[in-house]
Amino acid sequence: MSDLYDRHRAVLPDWLALYYEDPLEITHGEGRYVWDAHGRRYLDFFGGILTTMTAHALPEVTKAVSEQAGRIIHSSTLYLNRPMVELAERIARLSGIPDARVFFTTSGTEANDTALLLATTYRRSNTVLAMRNSYHGRSFSTVGITGNRGWSPTSLSPLQTLYVHGGVRTRGPFAHLDDDRFVEACVADLKDLLGHTRPPAALIAEPIQGVGGFTSPPDGLYAAFREVLAEHGILWISDEVQTGWGRTGDHFWGWQAHGRNGPPDILTFAKGLGNGMSVGGVVARAEIMNCLDANSISTFGGTQVTMAAGLANLTYLLEHDLQGNARRVGGLLIERLRAVAAKVPAVREVRGRGLMIGVELARPGTDEADPQAANAVLEAARDGGLLIGKGGGHDTSALRIAPPLSLTVAEAEEGAAILERALHAVS
Repeated sequence: MSDLYDRHRAVLPDWLALYYEDPLEITHGEGRYVWDAHGRRYLDFFGGILTTMTAHALPEVTKAVSEQAGRIIHSSTLYLNRPMVELAERIARLSGIPDARVFFTTSGTEANDTALLLATTYRRSNTVLAMRNSYHGRSFSTVGITGNRGWSPTSLSPLQTLYVHGGVRTRGPFAHLDDDRFVEACVADLKDLLGHTRPPAALIAEPIQGVGGFTSPPDGLYAAFREVLAEHGILWISDEVQTGWGRTGDHFWGWQAHGRNGPPDILTFAKGLGNGMSVGGVVARAEIMNCLDANSISTFGGTQVTMAAGLANLTYLLEHDLQGNARRVGGLLIERLRAVAAKVPAVREVRGRGLMIGVELARPGTDEADPQAANAVLEAARDGGLLIGKGGGHDTSALRIAPPLSLTVAEAEEGAAILERALHAVS
């Protein structure tokens, strides 16, 4: 493995993050498990960053990819593409957005980039509202609106970004308030901010912040924001790259926890739809999607083989009610982890919903983030046969747990037991 690591370092950028002191090469997977180059098996609680949504090597998806690859893999968007139209039709119906149009990309970064292009063109403004502690991708424009210092290497941007309170419930100036007063304070802050600037193009927000450590506001915050935004004609972009497709259990889309005023104007998606294939996209009302007055194409967005994967994966998810499974098994897993946390002083909070769970670590007796402890638990979990992620806006001190949505109760208990031993070992 050290030979591969040395070769990696010789040809790839220093800033390309790798987990673990001894980086891991994953060679194959099945169901909720993966194997490394030494033949060791791990229970996968991170799914390639929430991307293996249903299961590793899901037969329905691998068959669809193989059959499509045997016909044609790619032709570009310059030609009619039946799998792309079929998947767009399904996503348009599922989105909840009226008169919806769908544009496919190759990643969540590109999807958010496209959403920003649409919003700023439609509104003729380059000012964007974003949430503190947010993450929206690694392109020049999406880095420029990301509200997480650890993932934003430059302040240069084609956009003027104004950051709004509310994405983190238990930190910041309003953390001491109850939910209703928290929402009121965030809305008041938004109103005050808008009184000092020309009307922005849009607010972009993750219903649950992914890289930020699976933090979220009280349900209804973005609905309350929407009322204020609508008074100014400002669009709402819901970044569903990590929260879409039923992962939160309670809802198919994260925006639905804030949906009393209807769906967002623009919705972005990626990651889990292709179950590992490179697919992302944007959904918007026709008047917004069609506002561009120049030609455009996507060479790789919507290519036939990724569309075949997306169709097969989405069909499997819906037919097997994986959203319901995320709600049931995720609820059990959260309660199990909260019971563990009650006995571990280093755990500040267990949060999340469905199979999108954050475990934040802090120095015992304080709110001071403890990234060293998070790293140590990550390593100890791997030693025990469990792969998890990490994140957070406060020195990456949160463990991120997001298994494939087909996780069984027995596998949830297996993973929780390994994580419990890792937490106790580090504590």
